[in-house]
Parts: sequence; structure tokens; C-alpha cells
Amino acid sequence: MERVKCLIIGSGPAGYTAAIYSARANLSPVLYEGIQPGGQLTTTTEIENFPGYPQGISGFAMMEELKQQALRFAADIRSGIVTAVDFSSSPYKITVEGDTTLEADTVIIATGAAAKYLGLADEQKYAGMGVSACATCDGFFYRKKNVAVVGGGDTACEEALYLAGLASQVYLIVRKPFLRATQVMQQRVFSTPNITVLFEHNTIGLFGENGVEGAHLVKRKGEPDEEQVAIAIDGFFLAIGHKPNSDIFKPWLETDENGYLITTPAGTPRTKIPGVFAAGDVADPVYRQAITAAASGCKAAIEAERYLQTHSTC
Repeated sequence: MERVKCLIIGSGPAGYTAAIYSARANLSPVLYEGIQPGGQLTTTTEIENFPGYPQGISGFAMMEELKQQALRFAADIRSGIVTAVDFSSSPYKITVEGDTTLEADTVIIATGAAAKYLGLADEQKYAGMGVSACATCDGFFYRKKNVAVVGGGDTACEEALYLAGLASQVYLIVRKPFLRATQVMQQRVFSTPNITVLFEHNTIGLFGENGVEGAHLVKRKGEPDEEQVAIAIDGFFLAIGHKPNSDIFKPWLETDENGYLITTPAGTPRTKIPGVFAAGDVADPVYRQAITAAASGCKAAIEAERYLQTHSTC
């Protein structure tokens, strides 16, 4: 059975940064890229807020550069999906594609989190052409334009407020007749002149020639006074939550109520199991930015190196 000093599960900014740092520390890391090599950032057309790219860069190109940097330091980057783990004793056992098992002295989990979507075909049709799940990432492209945010919780209100500082008009599409957000967030939304809350509206489709130009909605769906509504928008933002890719780790590691891996002490990548670390969006319900994911990947690699200095290695 193959045994490695440092096994990284998942790619993206956290995984690739962890590979760069651990490879430079001579840990000979093995990284499995997972179901989406490069992570969800590869679906972002333009990144302008990552330091070092003054002209901006596509998400796919940036992830490829991070990958090449890791390869430069001899990180072993492999295609494959980790399907099971056994953290009962060290070295830890990792199963890939259901049939290949490796042993690892340290494990860095960087499996990310996937944005929840409504399930409309148009969400895929207009991916990167007006549909986004991150206002902080993409809001800049909608300055002085009209946008819509879907959701009724704190995250949706925060996204709407952020976009209100950039866009001309923000529609907050809420399927219920009330907001689930805290009272403070509700008050901020209701007191922002360019935010219009559309209660009891469901999105049923998007339209546009070369990108999103509008959304088809249904008001009071299923009621006698049901009404078809169309709004003109340039951007459509999903804010109905994220699902961290943590299911296979739940038998071994603690998660919060939404499935995010819990690290302790807070602010570190350490899990409750020595030698197992979590980095990036899988352990970050708050920021979910490329720069914070990369930073946590750096911290995880440094922690792995320190752990190996005080424990027997392969």
C-alpha cells in the first residue's frame, strides 16, 4: 500500500496553495483534484480582486497557474475522487474511486463548498454570462446596472446591500411573504432606496440573447391570483446557501449545522484529529473568497509540516 507524508484532498486555491507550501517543505505531497479540478473558481470568467493580477485573470487560468506552480516544486497532482476516509488511527487510510487505498501521515481537506442553485436549466445556460453565486466576486461587473438576488436570509440581504452600492437597481426575490434575515439586516434592506423586495415571487426562467437580460417570475404561485411577472436585469445572483463538500468526513470530524468542518482553535486549520487539517471553503461559512482559501491552504501546509516534525513519518 502506498504511503505518503501529506495527502491533499481537493484542488482550488486552498488545495493548490497547500501543495505549493508542502512541496517546498519537502513533504512530497500527493493531491487528488476531485470532481472539479481547480474548484468552483474555474467557472468564474474574470477575477479582478486577487492580488497580483492588476489586469484581472479568468478563474480557469489562475487555477492553472497555481497548479503549475505546485508542479514546479514536484507536487504529485493526480486526477481522481476520494470516496472514503478512515481516520480511526494513524497513518490514515484514504480510498480513491472506491478501489485504490493509500496511507497518509497527514491529510489536508480542501474539498470546497458548492453554491446551491434553483435547478433551472437557464442557470447553466447563462453561467458566466449573468448568473453568479458570489456578489463579492462578480458585483463589480454590474456597476450602474440592474441585478436580482434570490434568497431571504442574512446572506441574501448582505449580498443585496453590497450590490446596492454598485448597481442602479437591486431586486431581492423572496419566495415567502417575509424575510428570514435578522431584524437588523431587514431594516437595512428596507431602508436602502435602490433595493426592491419582491415577496412571494418564484423565478421560473431567465432570458437574453448574449447574456442575462431579464427574469421570468411567478407571483403567488399556486394561488387564485397567481401572476406572471418579468423583470429586466443584467445579473442574477443566487444567495440561497452553500453546501460544503464534507459528507465523507462526517463520521470522523465535527461539522456545524450546515456541514462546514469545525476547526479548533478557531482561525487554525486543525481538526479534532491530530494530523488532519481543513482548508478553504469546506471549513469557511463566512468569507468564501479565493484569497482567504489560499491563505488557509498555506496555514494547513505549515501545520502539517510542524506535525510531521514531532511525529514519525513514512
